[in-house]
Amino acid sequence: MKQIVKPGNQKIINNRIGVLRLEMDYELATLYEAMQNNDSKKTTECKQKLEKLRKEWMKLQT
Repeated sequence: MKQIVKPGNQKIINNRIGVLRLEMDYELATLYEAMQNNDSKKTTECKQKLEKLRKEWMKLQT
């Protein structure tokens, strides 16, 4: 059973989702740059950060 989200909380969730989108875009651009430069350390860091952001996104979607 889904919980009912109060309108105020929904606004906070929507704002956080917007911020997550920006953070993911930035990390994807950083990942692309790291891959172009063959920087395996930075590539791994970006992938880990993206995974963390993805998990948070999924929590907010449910």
